[in-house]
Amino acid sequence: MPKILRVELTSDQKLEVRERLRARDLAPGTRLRLECILLMGRVLAVPEVADLLECHEVTVRGAVHRFTADGSDALADLLDESARQGRTWTAAALCDWLAAVRGAALGGLADRFAPPDGFRWKRTKDTLRHKANPVLQQAARAQLEDLRLYGWARVRV
Repeated sequence: MPKILRVELTSDQKLEVRERLRARDLAPGTRLRLECILLMGRVLAVPEVADLLECHEVTVRGAVHRFTADGSDALADLLDESARQGRTWTAAALCDWLAAVRGAALGGLADRFAPPDGFRWKRTKDTLRHKANPVLQQAARAQLEDLRLYGWARVRV
């Protein structure tokens, strides 16, 4: 028989959850998890909350477990929070993070997943221009110009 989940919210926690739900820029996933916690705080069962929010029971249970482990800060989406901090996720970095934190070894399968709302996959550029020394670049250009003057005009640069 599965364990019955209950969430007992203090008045401060209720106030915090309601304040966070009022935010206009709240991600849909975060909003859903906050609503799960608020409804679970009203002593509703997991199937009732899932039915009211039109989501799966696993989603409700996951939100409860995240909330009881780390509080309301754990309900935010990983990619949303890291994007606000300026972090770029590659498929390999996401696989490494999932293996380390969640224990899910995906290998190269992350490339096949559809990206979440508001994110897109992109390849990073393989360039070192930001590390180049402008003085050395100018010297190399001068050497190439000298080679062109001596009959090497057909050399492509």
